[in-house]
Parts: sequence; C-alpha cells; structure tokens
Amino acid sequence: MNKKQKVVLIIIIDIILFSAVIWYINGGEIFTKTQVLVETKDELFGWTERRWINKFVWGLDLSLLISGLSIVIGGFLIYKFRDKKTID
Repeated sequence: MNKKQKVVLIIIIDIILFSAVIWYINGGEIFTKTQVLVETKDELFGWTERRWINKFVWGLDLSLLISGLSIVIGGFLIYKFRDKKTID
C-alpha cells in the first residue's frame, strides 16, 4: 500500500466514524426524521395538545448511506492509486 492509498483509507475511516458519532449524538434513531411530534400540556385546562415541529433528526439509514458511498468511492480511489510497476 502506497502513501496515497493510506491517506484515502484514513479519510474513509474518519468519514465513517464521524457519521456514526453524529448518529449516536442525535439519539440513535433508525430512520431519518424531518418532523417530530411534540405534546404540550395546557396549564389552564389540563389537556394535552399534539403538534408536529420541523426538526431534522439524523438516522441510521443516512449514516449507512454515507458509509456505503464513502466505501465505494474510497475503494475506487485505492484501486486507482495502486502502483503500476511491471515485473521484469
């Protein structure tokens, strides 16, 4: 493995780990959400009201997509940067 291939491999691993950390910090949801259901309680009458709030929640599906794309692109780059030496 030459220097360019090692750099590509380190970048791939960093992207995958960064994506997993973001997923874990955002609650470890399985699916990506763009809206969240929030219940608010009315203090005067005591009933609860449900509303949808626009909030992006990072999901496992998005992390797997990013990881898969980085593996495919990184694999191509590792193949492209291989040494092309001939045996004499």
